[in-house]
Amino acid sequence: MSKQTDSTAEVLLEKKGGAGIITLNRPKVLNALNLPMIQKIYPQIKAWEQDPQTFLIIIKGTGGKAFCAGGDIRAITEAGKVGDKMTQEFFIREYRLNNAIGTCKKPYVALIDGITMGGGVGVSVHGHFRVATEKTVFAMPETAIGLFPDVGGGYFLPRLSGKIGYYLGLTGFRLKGRDVLKVGIATHFVESEKLPALEKDLIALKSPSKEKIADILNSYHAKCTIDQEKEFVLDEHMEKINSLFSGNSMEEIVKKLKQDGSPFAMKQLETINKMSPTSLKLTLRQLREGASMSLQEVLQMEYRLSQACMKGHDFYEGVRAVLIDKDQSPKWKPAALEEVSDEFVDNCFKPLGNEDLKL
Repeated sequence: MSKQTDSTAEVLLEKKGGAGIITLNRPKVLNALNLPMIQKIYPQIKAWEQDPQTFLIIIKGTGGKAFCAGGDIRAITEAGKVGDKMTQEFFIREYRLNNAIGTCKKPYVALIDGITMGGGVGVSVHGHFRVATEKTVFAMPETAIGLFPDVGGGYFLPRLSGKIGYYLGLTGFRLKGRDVLKVGIATHFVESEKLPALEKDLIALKSPSKEKIADILNSYHAKCTIDQEKEFVLDEHMEKINSLFSGNSMEEIVKKLKQDGSPFAMKQLETINKMSPTSLKLTLRQLREGASMSLQEVLQMEYRLSQACMKGHDFYEGVRAVLIDKDQSPKWKPAALEEVSDEFVDNCFKPLGNEDLKL
C-alpha cells in the first residue's frame, strides 16, 4: 500500500515506513464512521498487528474540521425503520473494532484534531496514545438522541476522576482543546499545525518501541504552550459535579440538582430535562456497572443496550429532532424519568443468548 491509495475512498489505509496509517476520509460528513469503513479498518488493524514490519498504527481524519464526528447514525436509523439487519451488523462490527483497538499489541496513536464525538471517540480513546489539539472538541452527546454513550463509554467514562465521566455521559457536555487532556481523555496536547511534523517524526523512527513513540509525543507536548495557563473549564464546578452526580438513581441526581439550586446546578437540570429519560436511566446504570467491568464485558453490555434502543421509540425520535428535521424538540416516550420503570431498564440489560456480541 504505497502513495497510490485511491484518494476518493472513504477510508485510506497506507503503509509509510514502519507505520500503518488510517485516514478517515469523509470530510463532507465530518468523517462519520459508516459500516464499509469499519469493515475495512478492522481487518487492516489485525493484519498490521501481526506484521513484523509494522511498528505502530496512526489514525487521523481529513478536512481540517473533524477527526470523526461519530457513527453514521442516519444510515442506522433508516435500517432500523425497515427492520434491516444492519442495526445489528453495525454495532457488532463497530464494537469489535473498538475492542481490537483496546487490545492492539502495536502502539496505536490517534490524532484527535477537530470534532471527536461518539464513534470517533470509540476509534481513539481505547488506543495507547491520543493527541488532542487546540481544535479538538470532545463529547458523548448520545442521550440527546435517545441512545447512550456507547463504543466503550461504559468503560472509560466511569474511570475518569471523580464523577466527571458521569457528568459528560449524562449531559453531553463538550470539552475543548487542552481540557480534553486535563480530563484524561487525551494523553498529549500538540498544536494542530505541528501534527504533520509529528507524524513525519513517528514514521521516521527506525525501530519504534512504545517508549520511543512516547518520547516523541512528550517532546512535542512539552513544546506546546497554547492555553498552558488556562484553568480547566470545569475546575470551579468539580466539587459540585462530584457530589451532585453521585446519586444512585437519575431521580436522586435530579433531586440533588434541585436542592442545590446554584446557577450551575440549574443549568445541568435544564440540560438533563431535554434528554431522553430512557437514555438517562440506561446511561447511569451502564456507567455504574461498567466501572468494574473489563472493556469486553462493557462492549457486550452495550451491544444489548444498543439492540434495546433499536427496538424502542426514543432513538428514532431523537435522530428526527436533532439530525433530520432539526426542530430540537423531541417527544420522548415515556416523557418523564418516573415513567421509565426499573423493570424496563432491567430488560434492556438482559443477555441475548445466541444473539449476544461475541468478541
